[in-house]
Amino acid sequence: MALEEEEYFASIKQLEESVNSNPTDPSLRFNLGVLLWERGEKDAETREKSVEHLMVAAKLNPQNGAAFRYLGHYYALVSPEPQRALKCYQRAVSLNPEDSDAGEAICDLLDEEGKESLVLAVCRGASEMSARAFWAFRRLGYLLAHQKKWSEAIQSLQYAIRGFPTCADLWETLGLAYQRMGMLTAALKSYARAVELDDSRVFSLIESGNISLMLSSFRKGIEQFQQALKISPHNVSAQYGLGSALLGLAKECVNLGALKWGSSLLEEASEVAMRGTSLAANFSCLWKLHGDIQLIYARCYTWTPTHADEISFSTSISTWKRNCFIAAKSSRRSYQRALHLAPWLANIYADVAIASDLCLSFKESPEEELNVWSVAEKMCIGGILLEGYNEEFWVALGCLSDHIPLKQHALIRGLQLDVSLAVAWAYLGKLYREEDEKQLAQQAFDSARSIEPSLALPWAGMSADASTRNIDQNEAYECCLRAIQTFPLAEFQVGLAKLALHSSYLSSSEVFGAIQQALLRVPDYPESHNLNGLVCESRSDYQSAITSYRLARCALKSFEDESSISHVTDVSINLARSLCMAGNASDAVEECEYLRQKGHLDSKGLQIYALCLWQLGKNDMALSMTRSLASSILLMEENDAAASISFICRLLYHISGQDSAIVSILKMPTELFHGSKISFIVSAIHVLDQKNQLEAIVSRSRSFVTSREDIIAMHILITLGKLLKNGHEDSLGIQKGVDHLRKALHMYPNSSVLRNLLSYLLLSSKEWRDLRLATRCSFLDLSEHPKDGGMKSACEILGAVTVACYESASNNEKFSIPICGHQQPFVSGSIKLLQKFLHQEPWNRNARYLLTLNCLQKAREERFPVHVCRVLERLTAVSLSNRCLSTEDTLSQYQNFQLLLCAAEVNLQQGNNNECSRLARSALGSSVHNSYLFFAHLLLCRAYAAEDDTVSLRKEYRRCLELGTDFHIGWICLKFIESRYGLQDDSTVLLSSFEDCSKDNQHSRHMWMALFNMVQGLVAIWFGDFVAAEELFAQACSLADGESCLFLCHGAICMELARQKCESQYISHAIRSLKKAKNTSPNCLPIVSLLLAQAEASLGSKSKWEINIHDEWFSWPPERKPAEILFQMHLLSTQRKDVYTSSSLDYGDTSIRWILRAIHTNPSCSRYWRFLLKDMSY
Repeated sequence: MALEEEEYFASIKQLEESVNSNPTDPSLRFNLGVLLWERGEKDAETREKSVEHLMVAAKLNPQNGAAFRYLGHYYALVSPEPQRALKCYQRAVSLNPEDSDAGEAICDLLDEEGKESLVLAVCRGASEMSARAFWAFRRLGYLLAHQKKWSEAIQSLQYAIRGFPTCADLWETLGLAYQRMGMLTAALKSYARAVELDDSRVFSLIESGNISLMLSSFRKGIEQFQQALKISPHNVSAQYGLGSALLGLAKECVNLGALKWGSSLLEEASEVAMRGTSLAANFSCLWKLHGDIQLIYARCYTWTPTHADEISFSTSISTWKRNCFIAAKSSRRSYQRALHLAPWLANIYADVAIASDLCLSFKESPEEELNVWSVAEKMCIGGILLEGYNEEFWVALGCLSDHIPLKQHALIRGLQLDVSLAVAWAYLGKLYREEDEKQLAQQAFDSARSIEPSLALPWAGMSADASTRNIDQNEAYECCLRAIQTFPLAEFQVGLAKLALHSSYLSSSEVFGAIQQALLRVPDYPESHNLNGLVCESRSDYQSAITSYRLARCALKSFEDESSISHVTDVSINLARSLCMAGNASDAVEECEYLRQKGHLDSKGLQIYALCLWQLGKNDMALSMTRSLASSILLMEENDAAASISFICRLLYHISGQDSAIVSILKMPTELFHGSKISFIVSAIHVLDQKNQLEAIVSRSRSFVTSREDIIAMHILITLGKLLKNGHEDSLGIQKGVDHLRKALHMYPNSSVLRNLLSYLLLSSKEWRDLRLATRCSFLDLSEHPKDGGMKSACEILGAVTVACYESASNNEKFSIPICGHQQPFVSGSIKLLQKFLHQEPWNRNARYLLTLNCLQKAREERFPVHVCRVLERLTAVSLSNRCLSTEDTLSQYQNFQLLLCAAEVNLQQGNNNECSRLARSALGSSVHNSYLFFAHLLLCRAYAAEDDTVSLRKEYRRCLELGTDFHIGWICLKFIESRYGLQDDSTVLLSSFEDCSKDNQHSRHMWMALFNMVQGLVAIWFGDFVAAEELFAQACSLADGESCLFLCHGAICMELARQKCESQYISHAIRSLKKAKNTSPNCLPIVSLLLAQAEASLGSKSKWEINIHDEWFSWPPERKPAEILFQMHLLSTQRKDVYTSSSLDYGDTSIRWILRAIHTNPSCSRYWRFLLKDMSY
């Protein structure tokens, strides 16, 4: 401190000496004055000296604004002379508009004197003089915001923030200006910045919450109000905002169907509103908020489902009504308190009226009022007395009044005030509909819908008047669904379920969700429970349906009118049906017996009664009920009669057998079979009858099948009859079924069901030619694959066809040579399609099974690459783990067997022979036919062969011979193993087994025998016996004269024999076979023309040699021409360089260039090098 004093006095002394030596220097005077001013804070004498020097400095340099600022401070603080201070500050600001100290000081002085206009003038002047006068922009922004000149304030505040970016007040004021201008997003950002700079900004938090409510961001608003309450727990505005945000979020949840969540939010909101009223009991808005919350709570409070006994149900309904009544009564009291505080607010009168009407609806025993006018009507009239010009109060009176003339007058008066009031039109339509004025109701609903399409009531009215408007059930359903989506009222939801009864939407998620919500809101409606049971029954949830029907019957006990008896009967029949479907036949019989004793058992009840008796094994009683049902058929309506006849036929078939059912059908009057439903039943029995006793009845009844869906279903039934009646022993007459489906497809070519069934039958025929047709017939559409377990989807058919094709075609075009007209190249899209199918239905085991087999096919064709093997390992592991608990049925056993073989094959290809043997032995434990077990032993043969275990290999080979198989490919593979490892004991055993396997397939028998001869020919080639190979291939060619591959092999073998034996007859045989191969090949087959050229050249035909070389050249793509064809072109160019010069062949190349290209393609051939040396020597 002493050191600072010394330095100060030294500076003073130095400056004084400088001033004395140079008294006219203004800077020295100014510096000395500033130094004395700063040190003379508590010393008036020092300040006086400072002012003397500052005045001299100002006189010497009038442009020094800082000197005038200090003089202004002196006259404002030390020697109070406001006018002189103002002049000094004004001079300082005019010289330096960016001087914030002088600017703020002059504004403070003017503000103290109440001269706001002068403050604005000073700030505007400074801001106009310099864009960096941030103090002026800040002061100007505050003043303009105070004057509510929001647009001008925004500009000033934006400039001010550039100079004071961390000023929370500026950001908060800017947010307020944005908010008042309607720029809500910008206001939120400004308030958020203010809170970020100062987290205690309660105003910013509350206003941010209010904006969030305006934007329906209720969750964000709740967070902001809660944060404000943490800072200021007794802030009434924050309490009100939090209650409003919770109310808004609760409404949103209720509209979305989350009723319980909405109720919990309303309970929390009610507590918040009550805390607000305790802080400010004279605020009417808080009481009104509490009334709004309690009113919504009374409407959305949910019923808690209980046991299906009368006492529990009655108790739960009473509890639900009492809680709703308490909430409605609390709402009315809050509204009355708000009305007491603000009796001039007309809208509160309407709120009290609504709450009073709601209280009356929940009151269990409402007292009859002696007065003609109800409380709701009185309160509505009170609001009208205050604001008779407000059409909404007239509409409220029209909705709440119990007097029809008054309701109509009020609604019409509302329309006179505003003819475009859609709500008034809607409620007027509802009133007319209740009074059975359907035409007027329709006009009123149409007017409301044209004015406001988003209003729910007109759409609901349109669906209710479906018969009057002549619209179908689907359109009525869509109208009601739209009404529910707009406003999920319980009455609308019940109506949607009633409309769904007559359409195909009963099991839809929309109807299920709607009726579930309606149950929670109107549990005292018996109809809601009954409809819920029907919806659950349509979704196969029979236990829930049983509970709902019992609750419906409990709800009906509170009604004692005559209509309730018929309703109880309907509900009891529904209950009996659900009990029957759920397997509780004995309980269903008790229900039916009770109805029979009461005399309420109708035709539907008799059907259920008879069915349950049959399920319990009481066939005599079931037949007795059936006779009772048959005796009343003539008195029934057409649909009921058809259903009863169908039921009788089916029950007779199950009880008395097929013959007895046919005899009964023949005894019935023919006019009873005039219907599509009964036609299907009779046709189904006819399908199983080999004697065709019902042919006449079936042919007549099918004329009543008229709809497209029914006709297609009938064709499927006819196809099944063709399969059963034209088969023999264990096989079906597939060809007859295919023929009928082809005729049906001519009439309905776009039917996916018929196409997929035809593809499935073609696949089941096991004929090579049918596989190609199966893929062409399938209707590949993932969105429309059948859901029934008995029908195969197009994806499954395509996957099965890809695996069923015995031929292998490489995906790599470089090595792919199509040689067969019926060849099914690997369909790469089938794997992608099955992957999509599995993605849609990950639980579908068949899809995963077929995907695994298709991946195995792909791996086989690509020679088992590592990445595909890994995919197969994962697929088989997942499939086998999912099937460990579901291998009881035959199909699952077979698929499990195939998956084990697939996993074993992958391990074998990767060299894991022990794991392969383990999996194959596991497959042997499957309960499948010996014809399939053959392949497990065959795989064990290959595994033992890979390990050189000859003893085990021979053992498994003999086991294969013992088991045998019905699949040709199994014997062919066994033939290869037998020949390679010398296992044959008797060469005729395998051949005879193969011939026995081919007897059943007459269409493809010759092809399979040709294939077996080809295999024997290949075996002969292995052993070098080309003569035997030539004979075997000749036999194969004679059996399958359309297969170019067989002729190619035979021609190549003949060429080799000609080379070995030097006999021309083999050349002739080769030429004949190669020509047939060339002519029968579906595509231009490589190698054939080259071999044919060599054969023709061997016989001395140079021209034919050239022609065939030309054909061979064009049979290869440019980028894949082999070295031999290039070498042949070399020979051709050396012989005839002038031939084909006009063709696309480039014969202009020299023979040297041809031989160089051949060497470049195959440099390992010494023959090419010798010819090159020979050409180079010339």
